[in-house]
Parts: sequence; structure tokens; C-alpha cells
Amino acid sequence: MLDWIVVGIGDITTKRVIPAIQAEPRSRLYGIVTRNPAKAKPYPVERVWTDLGEALRDPAPGAVYVATPVALHAPQTISALRAGKHVLCEKPVAMNYAQAAEMVRVAREVSRILGIAYYRRMYPKLQRARELLAAGIAGRPVLAEINCHDWFQDEDGRRSWLLDPRLSGGGPLYDIASHRIDVLNFLFGRPVKVSGHLANVVHQSPVEDAATVLIDYESGVRGVVDVRWHSRIPRDEFRIVGTEGEMLLTPLTGPKLVYPGGVEELPSHKNLHYPCVENFVSAVLDGAHLYASGESSIWTDWVTERVMRA
Repeated sequence: MLDWIVVGIGDITTKRVIPAIQAEPRSRLYGIVTRNPAKAKPYPVERVWTDLGEALRDPAPGAVYVATPVALHAPQTISALRAGKHVLCEKPVAMNYAQAAEMVRVAREVSRILGIAYYRRMYPKLQRARELLAAGIAGRPVLAEINCHDWFQDEDGRRSWLLDPRLSGGGPLYDIASHRIDVLNFLFGRPVKVSGHLANVVHQSPVEDAATVLIDYESGVRGVVDVRWHSRIPRDEFRIVGTEGEMLLTPLTGPKLVYPGGVEELPSHKNLHYPCVENFVSAVLDGAHLYASGESSIWTDWVTERVMRA
């Protein structure tokens, strides 16, 4: 049994993370760290803390889920690792590549597992796409295009920290492009060259409302990621072009996978975080392969940092 501390009570934790921990049969929600203890009242936990340091001194929990703004990921994760806890951290890993690499270094130093909540790696559709691409179903992959467009300016006042670059790191580049960059890294390997453009086209907030990223991979694939917070028409498009055909995964969050000679319906778990939590628990308790490890996930931070520099 793995006892968990969840740090931060917001949309992701209440809608997905806590339900995933409660549903995972080898897990128990032991405690919650929150600035507002009233937010923890709906949950049957042993302890509620307002101070992470105090929580980490409790020897009972073995794992910590860090679900705070990006600026807190590195310090809170490193504190938890040094306290002897395994950590599953929300994406992106950190504010920059140096912070992310330090998180990985500390996890290695203290022999604890660091996972990142890039749950899309566990989509059955992406697992199958990776298998088919390796088998040459579309020839040699040469181009991958992902677009994710939506409207966001925190009109409901629930996620205002996303518009503060001191807390979030950036706008849609950090929030939604990070997931899609990670998908490309998962499918195509190590990125070697990056360029990008950020802009405020509609919203004049402190963070960009549009980002376009070009990524070249060691394998020769070029990835194009375009993300926007100023579209009233949602888009979630993904296409992979090969020398002998193409693969269509639109919408990325949907079940349909179309490739030369076939169409498959591969739905994801109804709670997108559950397979990520389940895989992390298996890695901690059974030594299973961790799909979104710290080591593999920090390449997204490597990409976003180069876009920010440009």
C-alpha cells in the first residue's frame, strides 16, 4: 500500500488526481497540503497541513503528488525527495531546464522515483501509434503537426495564476504545448534543434496568447506545435506524415486512429490521470517501467526554454 500526500487543491486534483488515487487499489489518500484547510474537508484523510515542511516530516506517506503552480514544482519536489518520498509532479516539470535537471539529479541521488503527469503517453491510441510507426506503417515519418486552440483568459477567476509568468512560466506554451511537445518526444525521441515564435494577438496579458514551435528530432522528423488561447473554435488536431502515407490522430484526446490500411477506435480511461497514477504506483511498488519519468520528461523543458530564449 502506498500512502499519498497531495499538495495543492485545484481543478486538476479535485477532478482527476484525487479520484485517481482513491480508485487505485494499492493507494490511499493519507493527507492534503493546502493554504485553505476548508478545501480538504470533503476528503476522508488522516492529516491536513498548511505547511509542506511539516507534512514531509510525517514518516507514514511514501508518495507526494505536487499539483501547485509551476514555480513551486522544483522546490517542493526537491524537498519531498530529500524527505525520502517518491514524487509524481504535475507538468511541465519546472520553470526551466536547469530546475528540471536538478529535480532529476536529486531523485537519482536519494534513490527515489520521480514521475511527471504527462498522462497522454499512456493513451492506448498513442501506444498503438508508436507501435505502428516503428513497424513502418507510413514509411519513414518526416513531419508531425499538432494544433491545440481554445479560449482562455480566466474569466471564471479560478486559474488566474496561469496568467502570471512568475508562477506559470508562460501562457499556452507552458500550459498546453508542453503536453503536445511531450507527445512528439515520446513518439520520435530526442529533440536536437528548436525555434519558435510567441505573440499576443488578441489578449494583451502578461503571458503570450499564441505560440508556434518547430522541433527537429535526431530521427529526422520535424514537429510543428501551434497552441492558442484566443480561438472561440476549439481545435485538437494531430497528423503525422510519412514517406509512404500518413497517420491521423485528430482529435488527440479522442479514440480514433487512422493509418494506411486501417482505422481503430482506442478510447482512453474516463479519468485521464488514472493510468498515470497506476503506472507510478507500479513503478514504486513493483519496479515497473515508468512511462513519464523525470529523465524522459525534462526534454520538454529543454524545448520550451529554447523557445523562450528566442
